[in-house]
Amino acid sequence: MSTPVQGGAPHRVAFIGIGNMGWPMAARLVGAGFQVVACDVAAERAARFAQEVGGEAAADAAAAVRGADAVITILPTSKHVGEAVAAMRDALAPGALVIEMSSGVPTATRGFAEALAGQGVAMIDAPVSGGVPRAVSGELAIMIGGAEAEVKRAEPLLRAMGTTLTHVGGVGAGQAMKALNNLMGAAGFLIGVEALLIGQRFGLDPAQMVDVLNNSTGMNNSTQKKFKQFVLSRRFDAGFGLELMAKDVSVALEVARDTATPAPFSALCREMWASAVKLLGPGMDHTAMAQFSERLAGEALGGGNRPG
Repeated sequence: MSTPVQGGAPHRVAFIGIGNMGWPMAARLVGAGFQVVACDVAAERAARFAQEVGGEAAADAAAAVRGADAVITILPTSKHVGEAVAAMRDALAPGALVIEMSSGVPTATRGFAEALAGQGVAMIDAPVSGGVPRAVSGELAIMIGGAEAEVKRAEPLLRAMGTTLTHVGGVGAGQAMKALNNLMGAAGFLIGVEALLIGQRFGLDPAQMVDVLNNSTGMNNSTQKKFKQFVLSRRFDAGFGLELMAKDVSVALEVARDTATPAPFSALCREMWASAVKLLGPGMDHTAMAQFSERLAGEALGGGNRPG
């Protein structure tokens, strides 16, 4: 078991959160030769990861981080991150580096970083974009906030998981950038679905509309990677939760509020995603947001029956 050394390159890595994204990201680290200790709220999932992929499994966060050079957290919300930090704080050795990769609240992450700095533990934030397919292939886009020296120290780990690494500012800046990215994605999805519904009622074919949009100025990530694949196919299984997207849009609005930036369109977008969560219920994929617009219109895209 290694002892963390201030400024040294990480080797033993505690990975907290073996979920849809965490599993393939941790697997990339195992494949790159890092010594990974997996930990998840579902202990059996961490154990299965160690058995199927490699590394070790720990029963709790404190056990996972003992002797770790670096700790990666990728959890649903900053509340969960706060709980993990509290659980592992006494077990972290001075010189360890915590890499917060959740889509969290920037101000909360700054608070965690300040608290950890008092015991000689550095924290950076490095949320990701690209979804499960790019987590599997190691082609994530990673937005990084933190001190230059700590970002450089984390780079070997981050390069095992992503191909586009962008240092955007101090601690919390990565999460602000991620929230704003997802705000734009959420807004683009909504306006795209509405355009498809309008076109369908006019007599246009939604699938053909997507083809036209992808060769025109209306193209966006949803027209390219979501509408045919997950909405018109009625699969609604892109691998990112509706509640998580709604949370990220809310984080973007918090950034707007903290910076005193008027954002009326963003506020409407947040209200629509929050309303969809209430209407459609828990556990839905974010592409099921289309069903919210379909219910408002009273018909499903692609000529299906009236949505329930």
